[in-house]
Amino acid sequence: MSSHSRLHSILFNKCPRCQQGDFFVSNSAFSRNFDKMHDHCPHCGENFMPEPGFYWASMFVSYAFYTIYALITFAVVVKWLDIDLDYYLIGLVPTLILLTPYFFRLARRVWLSIFISPKSASSL
Repeated sequence: MSSHSRLHSILFNKCPRCQQGDFFVSNSAFSRNFDKMHDHCPHCGENFMPEPGFYWASMFVSYAFYTIYALITFAVVVKWLDIDLDYYLIGLVPTLILLTPYFFRLARRVWLSIFISPKSASSL
């Protein structure tokens, strides 16, 4: 994977423009400050808060992640492994709660990456 792609910045908590600065203050989604973001990229100065309420729409991206996760786990656990639906639902709710910080951060990085294109390697 190229280090100058949208996918790289989304997966590795990097600025969508320069691919160098961190997007969130903490690298772990499972820390106390999982939701703390830099206002600007520490490396290139790109604005991570383009306008008030910008990240409201990232809730829909997060919803898509939850839906995809639930559908894939349903197909594997209930259809393929033939485990009872009740057991699946009992296990699904805690895993969705545990994945909330991860999906929150991932959705914000995806949402911002839609609007900011990465710089090419030659322009860095």
